[in-house]
Amino acid sequence: MNDAALYDVAIVGYGPAGQVAAGLLGLRGLRVYVCERLPDVYEIPRAIALDHEIMRVFQQLGVAEAVLPFTEAFSNSEYYGVDGQLIRRMTMLAPPHPQGYTPSLVFTQPPVERALRARVAQMPSVAVELGAEMTQLAQDAQGVTLTVQRGQQARQVRARYLIACDGGSSAVRTQMGMALEDLDFDEPWLVVDVRLNEQGLRKVPKVSVQYCEPERPCSLVLGPGNHRRWEISLRPGEDPRQVATAQQTWKLLARWISPEDGTLWRQASYRFHALVAAQWRSGRVFLAGDAAHMQPPFLGQGMCQGVRDAANLSWKLAEVLTGRVRGDAAQRLLDSYGEERKAHVRELTSRIKGVGAVICERDVQRARARDAALLAQCGGQVQDTPRQDILPALTEGLLSAQASSARGTLFPQPWLRTAQGHQRMDTLFGNGWRLVCLHASADSLAAGQSAWDAVQWVDLARMPERDGVVADWMQRHACVAALVRPDNYVFGVAARASEIAALIDEAASALGLRQHALSM
Repeated sequence: MNDAALYDVAIVGYGPAGQVAAGLLGLRGLRVYVCERLPDVYEIPRAIALDHEIMRVFQQLGVAEAVLPFTEAFSNSEYYGVDGQLIRRMTMLAPPHPQGYTPSLVFTQPPVERALRARVAQMPSVAVELGAEMTQLAQDAQGVTLTVQRGQQARQVRARYLIACDGGSSAVRTQMGMALEDLDFDEPWLVVDVRLNEQGLRKVPKVSVQYCEPERPCSLVLGPGNHRRWEISLRPGEDPRQVATAQQTWKLLARWISPEDGTLWRQASYRFHALVAAQWRSGRVFLAGDAAHMQPPFLGQGMCQGVRDAANLSWKLAEVLTGRVRGDAAQRLLDSYGEERKAHVRELTSRIKGVGAVICERDVQRARARDAALLAQCGGQVQDTPRQDILPALTEGLLSAQASSARGTLFPQPWLRTAQGHQRMDTLFGNGWRLVCLHASADSLAAGQSAWDAVQWVDLARMPERDGVVADWMQRHACVAALVRPDNYVFGVAARASEIAALIDEAASALGLRQHALSM
């Protein structure tokens, strides 16, 4: 590797968030340097859940097909109350699936990470150094200088920007003095991963279960194949190190299985926190993934949030680094990363804590009142609640000033009918700015095109969708067109075709492109 090279972006940490960031930046041909202190993929699974939004990012990277063999559809999640009665059921969204993938998935993390790394390795502009630790950093007006230690050798690496993806104890965040805000959740839990044999598989429930029992709340998650995960809360006075021994772990699992039913894959005590970085950017340094936030695991959103960070930041850095967005507009665009992601993380964490409050009530009387209230809400008959309904929209940052129920939401990815058969929208039109419309006059389309010619046009009157997911979405949001950002979130919508040109012009103006675009 060339010590004198100036990289566009340096990434510290090469877990899922760092892998996705490196891949998305590499797709744009940007020069990227990655350092990771571990010599290889961590072979013990930590994350176990991902969703259709993340699969859509994997599709953009070209790894969706490589990842899918290591995934399965998430089973229903059933919640049981104080007296063993069913009080809630969370289920899958019914097809057709709006993002083109099964909405909620469980997965095996190590092979998925290997697939991501293999894809990045194909990108000639990305340099990855494993077994190398960032020990010091300094930034100035032009860039960031990293001191990287590998074995006994230390050297410096220079980049225009840095993304810290180095986990919850982030050395970058610590050195930069970027504080974490406490979102008021801190509990000790034991996480146990087991590979069950056939005998063990027959013993455990066939769906994921939340045991909302005051004496010891716990969760059982059905992973792919014979992988099962238990998350077991610890009682006051229990020694986290002691319960994580094999002997004590098997005692806690005795309700379901015994050592004859499988093998322990991992058992580790954790403190489940709810934390978010007070600032996500300091000059040319950005935080992402666990370096920027930690949340309780009750909806399996930890890794998903890190991938969302990478997807949000990568396209914005690319716009600035390629010179497409300049000056004050470039700084506003980079600032919008933290504005958008911090607000989204805080809101989703609040909702996750709400789920956790249902699970973790320790007072028996309050827990019985909770059970009664949940059953009363559904008339005594538990209703199915799709998991994705709990995910919030973006509310801050690079969004249209025109309020709508669609603004800031994740736009669907329809299957489109082509001469070659059915293909997903992003496969055909890429992941830049896209204007998706149901029908528009030639005049309105021409006017919109003149406002900003970088927008890809997806006219569903000419290339119809297979399942009607966009038509249903637009009817629900009372619009005929949506302007979709590179990270698949909706900038804004047009209620009628005559508003399309103004919508596109608003986005171009927000990026400082209006005068340039109109002169082209």
